[in-house]
Amino acid sequence: MPKKWCRLFPGMPWQVSEARRFVAGLLADEGKAVVEDAELVVGELASNAVRHTRSGWYRGWFLVIVGFSDDTVRIEVIDQGSDDEPLVRSVRSPVEEGGRGLLLIAACAENWGVKDRPGGRCIWADLARVSG
Repeated sequence: MPKKWCRLFPGMPWQVSEARRFVAGLLADEGKAVVEDAELVVGELASNAVRHTRSGWYRGWFLVIVGFSDDTVRIEVIDQGSDDEPLVRSVRSPVEEGGRGLLLIAACAENWGVKDRPGGRCIWADLARVSG
């Protein structure tokens, strides 16, 4: 059975860095590349939760779950949902500076996806566990 740890964060922008620290602490014994990828993934997902979902509203929250299996680390961020669907934007699309976080996640992760949940949404990413 995979091991899982979770932590609930207030939906405030400064909590994104707290979520990164939480994940980095759990992955301290993993390889440097895994830790860096995990910090990027949770940072993007938590930032999206705070900026683009009800998690960033008054009394909002987001939940970070880190699961370990033999070969992967799964990062999940559960937010309070929005009316918009998460989109992966092309690097060629004429958008503002942001908007490419899910593209970065797709590049780091072996696999990733979106699960709608009652009252919210979970976006997850599986990162390969490697030593070094």
